[in-house]
Amino acid sequence: MHQEIKELFTCITNLVEAYRDMGFDPPPIRSEEIAHTEKDAGENNKPSPALYVSDSLKALEASIGNCRLCKLHNQRRHLVFGEGNQKATLVFVGEGPGVDEDLSGLPFVGEAGKLLTRIIENGMGLSREDVYICNVVKCHPPKNRDPEEDEIENCMPFLKKQISIIKPKVICALGRIAGRAMLGESFKITRDRGKWFSFMDIPVLATYHPAYVLRYPTAKRQVWDDVKEIMKHLGLEVKNG
Repeated sequence: MHQEIKELFTCITNLVEAYRDMGFDPPPIRSEEIAHTEKDAGENNKPSPALYVSDSLKALEASIGNCRLCKLHNQRRHLVFGEGNQKATLVFVGEGPGVDEDLSGLPFVGEAGKLLTRIIENGMGLSREDVYICNVVKCHPPKNRDPEEDEIENCMPFLKKQISIIKPKVICALGRIAGRAMLGESFKITRDRGKWFSFMDIPVLATYHPAYVLRYPTAKRQVWDDVKEIMKHLGLEVKNG
């Protein structure tokens, strides 16, 4: 209980700081409100209602707090919110954090993440700071299993809010899980990669997940073709090869 209270007040502090950064001056918390919070700390595991009015990624991340909407929170070390430019024209969306991401709290930092970084830097001529990188689910599924339907459903409001704040020109869905989560159950990565779709009225192009490319290097050519299509859409210079 004491740990839960500590975590709750950490989340509240983060949220207050985020709103201060946006120019809001939050009202003081009265002692009776603190007592009420302590009483309910073990019962209220849902993200803050501020989720629905957050207009910055920092405020959104703070409002999610110590989310326990699904069973993935049981074994996670860190909630992996996302990383990058809040005004990015390109957002990469994967399926969920892996072991390395769970340890660090940052998205795409393992071997698949290193490959994604090379695609962004060497292939597109950008940096990770130019784009935004996140996942459909924010907590690591045990044993790197696929996220389950209820886990995706619980996390989708967070992803949608991230997208609505960033307002990118293009979304790149990395792999079949991300593709199906955003584009529907009929999506098939082998059939639909490289084609343009729409999510929240934003153009979406799906390609193979970097982890898939590490297992099947012959997919590199297809991924590069997809990346070039995204670059053309963004008006970026496409290198030969």
